[in-house]
Amino acid sequence: MNKIVFTLFLMVYTLNFAQTMDYNTKKGYAVDGYDVVSYFNGTPLEGKKGFTTTYDGTKFKFYNQENLEKFKESPSSYIPKYGGYCAYAVAVNGKKVKVDPQTYEIRDGKLYLFYNKGKNNTLQFWLNSSPNDMVSQADKNWEKIKN
Repeated sequence: MNKIVFTLFLMVYTLNFAQTMDYNTKKGYAVDGYDVVSYFNGTPLEGKKGFTTTYDGTKFKFYNQENLEKFKESPSSYIPKYGGYCAYAVAVNGKKVKVDPQTYEIRDGKLYLFYNKGKNNTLQFWLNSSPNDMVSQADKNWEKIKN
């Protein structure tokens, strides 16, 4: 009987609390605590502690209540590709690399984030390549490394 109860508990926990993929959670929040909805408004803004939610086992911060509500209505519309890791690194190396949350691109309605330090602005490398081919390669690589 105890084994059955424990197994049921694990199943419920997995369905409700476990992440379906690995998210880049620096500072305890996805996207370094930036408001993922704000990217789609044209200006990435840091979220505030008063406007937070958990989605897919990961904490997200928002700049205001309006953005929090937009996210809750359609979280998958705002989740960054590749868990918020550098899209270029996922495409080229199949690696999870931290990002500069202010270096991003919205492509086909999806948020892509990039590493940017010194002379390594991977958004520029991405744009100088064929971005659509990079997306295809990153999608393939992400399937292998997302968990």
